[in-house]
Amino acid sequence: MMKKVLLLFCLLGLAAPAARAHGGEDHGDEAKASGGPVPTTFSVAALSEKFELLLRYEPLEAGQDAHLRLFVSDYVTNVPIQGAKLTLTTPEDAQLKWTAEAQEPGVYLVEGKFPANKKYSFAVNVVAGNRADLLLLQGIEIGKKLPVTAAAAEEPAGLFSSWKTLLALAGAFALGVGLTAFFLRRRAGSASSTSTSPRYENPA
Repeated sequence: MMKKVLLLFCLLGLAAPAARAHGGEDHGDEAKASGGPVPTTFSVAALSEKFELLLRYEPLEAGQDAHLRLFVSDYVTNVPIQGAKLTLTTPEDAQLKWTAEAQEPGVYLVEGKFPANKKYSFAVNVVAGNRADLLLLQGIEIGKKLPVTAAAAEEPAGLFSSWKTLLALAGAFALGVGLTAFFLRRRAGSASSTSTSPRYENPA
C-alpha cells in the first residue's frame, strides 16, 4: 500500500512541472511576434525623381516646441544629401514658421510649433547644388499617442495564467493529501480486521 502512495506522489510531482511549462510555453512564431521592438517615434516619407525625404518625430502636443528630424537622400543612389537648403511651409496654416538646420550628413533638425492637435503636412522645397524639387510630407499627426505594444497587451493574460497554475498546484496538493489519508485509513482498518482472536488453553 505504501508503494501505491509513493507512486501517487511521483505522478503528482510530474504533473506540477507540466502545468508550469504549459503556462509559459513557447509557441514559436507567435512568441517571437509578441516580442518585437517597441516603437518610440512616428515617421512619414515622400519621394520624387530626385530626392527622398523621411521625417521622424516623437509624440507631439499642440502648443509645445516641436523638434523633428528630416532625412534627405538621393532618390537613385540613396546617398545622404549634404548642404541642402530646405524651406518648409505648412499648407494647413501658412503663418507657421519653421527652421531646418543640418545636424549631420543628410540629417536636418526641423523646429517650430503646431497650434492644434490635428493632422498637418510639410511642403518641403529642397535645393541641392544645381538640383531642386518640391515634396509634400503628409500625415503628421499632432496629439497622437504611440500604439500599445503586444507585450504590454498580453500582461493580464500572463497574470491570469500564473493564477491558474497556482490553483492547479493547490488542487493537486489537496488531492494528494486526501488520497494519502484514505489509503492510511484503509490500511489501519485492514490491520485491525486481520488481527487474530485470543486463544484459550484447555484447563489442565
